[in-house]
Amino acid sequence: MPRGTAIKKDEATVETVEDVREHGYSADDKENPLHPVNLMEHLDPHVRTVLDDPEAMAAWMEEYVPGSEEEKRMVRKIDIRMMPILWAMYILNYLDRTNIGNAKVAGMADDLHMSSNDYSLALLIFFVGYLLFEIPSNMILSRSRPAIYLPTIMAVWGAMTIVYMAVKNLSGLIALRFFLGIVESGFFPGVLFLLSSWYKREELSKRFAIFYSASIISGAFGGILAAAVVQGMEGLNGIRGWRYLYMIEGTCTIFVSFLAFFILPNFPRSTSWLTPREKALATKRLALQSAAYSTGRPIGHREGALMAVKDWKTWAFTIGYSATSGAGTISYFIPSIVNQLGYKGTDAQWYSAPIYAVAFFFSITVNFHADWRREKAFHSAVPIFIAGVLSVAQAAGQLSHVASYVLLCFIGAGIWTSLPCFLSYATVLLGEPPAKRAVAIAIVNSIGNFASVYGSFLWPSTTAPRYSMGWGVTAAFCFVATFISLFVRFVTGPLSRQ
Repeated sequence: MPRGTAIKKDEATVETVEDVREHGYSADDKENPLHPVNLMEHLDPHVRTVLDDPEAMAAWMEEYVPGSEEEKRMVRKIDIRMMPILWAMYILNYLDRTNIGNAKVAGMADDLHMSSNDYSLALLIFFVGYLLFEIPSNMILSRSRPAIYLPTIMAVWGAMTIVYMAVKNLSGLIALRFFLGIVESGFFPGVLFLLSSWYKREELSKRFAIFYSASIISGAFGGILAAAVVQGMEGLNGIRGWRYLYMIEGTCTIFVSFLAFFILPNFPRSTSWLTPREKALATKRLALQSAAYSTGRPIGHREGALMAVKDWKTWAFTIGYSATSGAGTISYFIPSIVNQLGYKGTDAQWYSAPIYAVAFFFSITVNFHADWRREKAFHSAVPIFIAGVLSVAQAAGQLSHVASYVLLCFIGAGIWTSLPCFLSYATVLLGEPPAKRAVAIAIVNSIGNFASVYGSFLWPSTTAPRYSMGWGVTAAFCFVATFISLFVRFVTGPLSRQ
């Protein structure tokens, strides 16, 4: 059938649902839940508007062929427009949030007269604001335009990052980080929801890995940037180097947020750079995948929230993500840990970079393999189990500085390889409808991130240089995350049966 034409059956043009019923919808079709008209009736009304265009309706009524050249071209088009800008946005998101560790060793702790507990409190308070506003933020996103919503909150947190320059005491730092947590709360789960609204289940792990690799790269880049800025700008115009660090990061964040306004796509139904045919294809391929979960009627915020709360998988993944997130709090203390291994001052920042480089390699490799094999549970469980075993070795404290540093590289790799695969697994199994998925993702991410609250107190300076408590609890987190991945896999079966 030529592209851009409506379907014809018995010489009648089929352009609307009513036309299909009259000319191309047999009694047998009514028993097939995957027939295009049945699928159409399962769409939310605001999604169904994509089929108002005759070209889109024609594409919708065609047989869907998975992996066709047309679909591959469309997915590449989506990738090119969406993944680079999301990757850049997350690099800056993670930099603005976590470079407090680099600022600490660069003199912030001394300037603000911070003790080890004060630093942990500054880390904790961010997640209080984050947890309080994450679920409401994701509910808003599901009914708004991501191309406006996500860049807006990014511009706001970029401006707040610049305000770090003016912080004079601990109280100011705590207040700033609390409000920063509120603003940033919608970004990460919002991106997860956006990706799951564009990509099929077997496409998600590699995209999550690419997206999450930005946080790994930001860890490496953050250390290099911090070392360069502190060395090159320390004392310039009477201002400490760590203050310039935040000014530069905040300015870059605002700049990228403006780019995102023009680049970031909305949902398929409202994306201007897709043709009507591509909009129909993008919508249909996901509708076919989720047809088994559809209720056949629109689902509002309240009902979607109840569906998410009643699904046991929501809480299983929340526990698993709590453990993974708790293990991941090590990222805030890597400069301090490296400092205790004999690398002082800016050397601690330089030597933080290889840790993230190793993690980047393994994260990309393992998560691409997870999508290729269409298997996520074991790809999530094995890396973090290895990280747990190596954390036990670190807790024993009988290693040389070099050996401890090498193990630190692979522990970070295990944690940060597992995390995107685990989130991809959660997004796949939490299913439909979108209102439920948005709330479920927000629950998993918000409550899961609560581990970062108490995780902030696992590495007090009084336990240096061995940090036995931090390593021991990290090992426990890793083993819990391993168990959850395998438990869910045992109960639900392989993804190929989903």
